[in-house]
Amino acid sequence: MLSGAHLREAPHATAAMLAVWNDAAWLRAALGFEAALAGAESESGIIPEAAASLIARVAADFTPDAAALAQAASHAGTLAIPLIAALREAVAGHDGGAARFVHHGATSQDLADTAMVLQARASIDLLMADLARAGAALAGLAATHADTRMSGRTLLQPALPVTFGLKCAQWMAALADAGDRLHREAGAALLLQLGGGAGTLEGMQDCGAAVSASLARRLGLRAAPLPWHARRGNIAGLAAALAIATGEAGKMARDVALLAQAEVAEAREPVAAGRGGSSAMPHKRNQTLCQRAITASLRAPPLAATIIAGLPQEHERGLGGWQAEAPVLAELFCVAHSAIAAMAETAQGLTVDPAAMRRNLDAAGIGTTAGEAVRLVHAALAAREPG
Repeated sequence: MLSGAHLREAPHATAAMLAVWNDAAWLRAALGFEAALAGAESESGIIPEAAASLIARVAADFTPDAAALAQAASHAGTLAIPLIAALREAVAGHDGGAARFVHHGATSQDLADTAMVLQARASIDLLMADLARAGAALAGLAATHADTRMSGRTLLQPALPVTFGLKCAQWMAALADAGDRLHREAGAALLLQLGGGAGTLEGMQDCGAAVSASLARRLGLRAAPLPWHARRGNIAGLAAALAIATGEAGKMARDVALLAQAEVAEAREPVAAGRGGSSAMPHKRNQTLCQRAITASLRAPPLAATIIAGLPQEHERGLGGWQAEAPVLAELFCVAHSAIAAMAETAQGLTVDPAAMRRNLDAAGIGTTAGEAVRLVHAALAAREPG
């Protein structure tokens, strides 16, 4: 059953993205960090191999009470502290000596940041898949309608003839740019965090670099040249890229919604049973996929701004700044995926009415030539081809 929070978020997020950021997913990421840390430290001879194996086995099957963990975290200030305490207790139930090696040499922020990065990595995969889906569908529409003339509109008024293919090519290019930006920013941000109490890897017996490399490899992440506890620029860059991608999806949604107005009727999002109706006016066909994307594009900028506002961190570990990031980043990923998935579905099933486009063009009295627009469509499609 959905929680109350999920009931509120359901119209504004995808089930797949909510699953990436739910409690169970965070616990898997956090416990995976602890198991991999023990293995990496055992590899460097810092902790006994038997202790590392036991920690990994216990962590794999450990299912703490999420409600109790949340209550304890509200007092401790972070979920990491009560989780580590509970894991130590569970390991101690098998071997009291091994329990002291749980979380050895690490700090709470190492666990919190790395778990967030692991969840963000899964989120990026979802976003990139739907950006690719949208791009492929828009490329098909651009090619099909390269010569479908319609009225271009500037300042919401008829301007000069364009083609619907050019409009689709512009949407395609915007989402492709957003995907490239996300890829770059994710590459910079999705790094292992490991620094220990003050970012010096104290307690790793001069094996900090080796442990970091091994831990990164085990988690499928890149090791950072330096711990980034108080350097949050890469996370801020990722947040900004998410907001931009959401806004680009919102731009497409705004255009489709305007084209779908009954007075224009040139294009509409796909029909689906139970979607787009009105509780009071049964004749209406609301553009609810567009609504999702536009709503998301309004929510994303202040979410990104919250993360950017936290950049002035204090000394080696900040108070309140980085702690604000994970829930905000989760929400930002959710609204971004909602918008992009909605526009991918829209592009794949868009209903286009060339006759209405021609009728509106004639009514505006602005002519029918759009040769340069056709050339631009072919240039955009050629630029999209690999190699």
